[in-house]
Amino acid sequence: MISRRENISREDMLELTRRMTPARTSFTRIAGCYVDKDGDFEGSFNVNFLKLSQKDKGKNLEIAKVIPFSETNVQLKRYKIGEASGEVRGLLQILNGMKECGLKNDALMDTFYDIIMESYGSGAPYGIMVFHDRYDVPVKTLDKERQWESEEVYEYLICALCPLTGEYEPDKPFWGFLYPAFTDRSSDWNHINIFHADGRNYEKLDGLFGVKEKESKEKEEIL
Repeated sequence: MISRRENISREDMLELTRRMTPARTSFTRIAGCYVDKDGDFEGSFNVNFLKLSQKDKGKNLEIAKVIPFSETNVQLKRYKIGEASGEVRGLLQILNGMKECGLKNDALMDTFYDIIMESYGSGAPYGIMVFHDRYDVPVKTLDKERQWESEEVYEYLICALCPLTGEYEPDKPFWGFLYPAFTDRSSDWNHINIFHADGRNYEKLDGLFGVKEKESKEKEEIL
């Protein structure tokens, strides 16, 4: 679907985050890895989300929720995915494979971690966390009342890069994304929502999706 909106709708994001509670979540799986201060792989995990304790569900949902619940069109921005380069096409194939297998393919996950690690050096330990979800988008009538029928299944990934504290404890994310974007209550395959927690430059990470910092700033000035 080609988006009809340049900016992210806050209502679309709130529709996703309202369900991110231990009682309502439909997250299927969480996977990730730990990276030391030198940028070296320190171990990974891959678990069924529903088998987590209530406490761990809540803790991980709070991390995932940061991405879509962040300040819309300020911290979380929507970008058209550039598909010209082979690197971008290759990453999209990996993300689509991860999504289709529900994060169960460890080889794909390891490849994804390697790509992120090669594009980001922090000088401090951090974690790469990936969440998989399938959301049955309910039909809405013209008066915006929800119906039980499902309009479509929005299957998506949330990725969060988090600083580590203590014994591999992830803190609030500093960068991440929602893929594919959720636009007009539907899957938007042409766009990705990218999250920056602060004013730091994550150009190499954004560039994985063909997003260029200079072009992004020029677009914002035009808008």
